[in-house]
Amino acid sequence: MVGHRYTRTFLETAVASMNAGCNLELSYGMRNNVFMHIPQALAMGNITLQMLRDRVRPLFYTRMRLGEFDPPAMNPYSALDLSTVQSPEHRNLSLEAAVKSFVLLKNVRGTLPLRAQDLAGKRLAVVGPFADNPRVLFGDYAPVPEPQYIYTPRRGLETLPANVSFAAGCREPRCQWYSQAEVAAAAGAADVVVVCLGTGTDVEMEAKDRRDLSLPGRQLELLQDAVQ
Repeated sequence: MVGHRYTRTFLETAVASMNAGCNLELSYGMRNNVFMHIPQALAMGNITLQMLRDRVRPLFYTRMRLGEFDPPAMNPYSALDLSTVQSPEHRNLSLEAAVKSFVLLKNVRGTLPLRAQDLAGKRLAVVGPFADNPRVLFGDYAPVPEPQYIYTPRRGLETLPANVSFAAGCREPRCQWYSQAEVAAAAGAADVVVVCLGTGTDVEMEAKDRRDLSLPGRQLELLQDAVQ
């Protein structure tokens, strides 16, 4: 609220937030955050002890209901390990969720879906900075990626009965450095080309907006070269 000039100081913000019923602050990475000023607001009489208790009570009720204060032996989730998380059942569910989340904007001449039986012996090229970089496939507020459990487009396409080649063209989403020859060589020799472009948190995330909707850096050039 300070940034929006609704208040002038963190102390004023803490008081206004408490009075409005807010009981949770997200100030990641800030050593001196807004709600650290609550003791000062209490001492100055800007808020009451009863108000503070009223705000805190639902937070601890929720934490108790979630089992945060229970002994680990009482928490059934503490017994789960990667044999459960990475089980075939759960991996298949993840695949189903990924497939159902796609948005198909155009499908000229029924190109999609790519069918394994139609790709036998064909040459398939997967190009672009998002083709085989696990780190950039996750958006803001995502968990820390574990590369060994991530199927990049390249890794997934290599499960098909096709001769798959790969060329990043540029290694990162900003795509400042671009190898046209690398992309042209892979795409020019292929029957099917999959181009993987986008933004990622290197380019945009909360509090880091783009100035326009253009592809970053030289990604558009990469796409045009692949089409050509």
